[in-house]
Amino acid sequence: MKVGIAGAGAIAFGTAAFLEAAGHRPMLWSPSGARTRRLAAGEPLTATGAVEGAFRPDVAESAEALVQAADVLLVAVPGYGHKAVFDAIAPHIRSDQPVIISSHASFGALYLSRLLAGRGVATPIVAWGTTAVTGRQPSHVAVNVNTVRSKIDMCTLPEARAGEGLDLCRRLFGDRFVQREGLLAISLSNLNPQNHMGIALCNMTRMEHGETWSQGYNVTPNVGRLLEALDRERLAIAEALGLSVRTIFEHFHLSFHVPQDTVSNMNQEMHRQGRGGTGPATADSRYVTEDVPYGLLVTVKLGEMTGREARLHRAGVDLFSALYGRDFAKENSLLDALALDGMTLSELQALSRTGFAPAGQKASAP
Repeated sequence: MKVGIAGAGAIAFGTAAFLEAAGHRPMLWSPSGARTRRLAAGEPLTATGAVEGAFRPDVAESAEALVQAADVLLVAVPGYGHKAVFDAIAPHIRSDQPVIISSHASFGALYLSRLLAGRGVATPIVAWGTTAVTGRQPSHVAVNVNTVRSKIDMCTLPEARAGEGLDLCRRLFGDRFVQREGLLAISLSNLNPQNHMGIALCNMTRMEHGETWSQGYNVTPNVGRLLEALDRERLAIAEALGLSVRTIFEHFHLSFHVPQDTVSNMNQEMHRQGRGGTGPATADSRYVTEDVPYGLLVTVKLGEMTGREARLHRAGVDLFSALYGRDFAKENSLLDALALDGMTLSELQALSRTGFAPAGQKASAP
């Protein structure tokens, strides 16, 4: 299949390498144009780690060119870039052109659904709870793929097209997908914000000093206990909504292939195996700038709506705002565009099953 990837960071590069190795034809689009300039000039994309080889993904010069050339679209940019990418691709998307969001953040699938409904377009929107790969991007023609996840939580909007979404994901990435109970479950299935909160908060001076440090090794017992406490808050919200989501212990086991244990012990084992990863070497890291407003804040909002207060998540938003001298609670453009604060829980639950219906059509039945 021709897969148009909106994004050109480590996840986009790693995903492109994986897809090309599997026999598909990826095309990359960099919203700024900077990260694909060397690839467009003919240099190969070199992948190391869990995916090895030299690859030659196509490069699109614009969002319109990306959409026109693709059978399916995959959005692989940080959460703070989702709204701009959705705004750029939505005017060109066809009804026969599914969209995968890797990974989903802040009910972005609802925002894209509303944009498409305004054009009378109805296509499956697949939301992943995490990415298919993890990695680092040492240069604009290289990616180190740290791991390929064995299980990925997903759902499809509207629910009535869940079978199509699952079949598509398996065709592209293999049998590694777990269907969850709609967009609310996926919104509570992304553990990166809570995990990155504890890691960044407890290693902030390393980030500011630009140190090279092992992430897994520095998830010490105290840090691990903080991550486990954050996880209990998230699970309590899911329980209030009657949803089944994976635990932090299942996350590390399935993503990094280590036996279940305490969070700290699992990270120490990842480090011993050489797969503990490298922590951020800058305070200007998506661990904060993406995950606080587009991850932690969503959990806080769902906690308020369900009556299960996420005190530690709220404290994270406030602490990082104080550290960075900015109000992260006001930096989520997707929640603002959807006017989430004006929705009731029942309204959000209904939209998370059906999405927005094109004008003149009724919402799809679950």
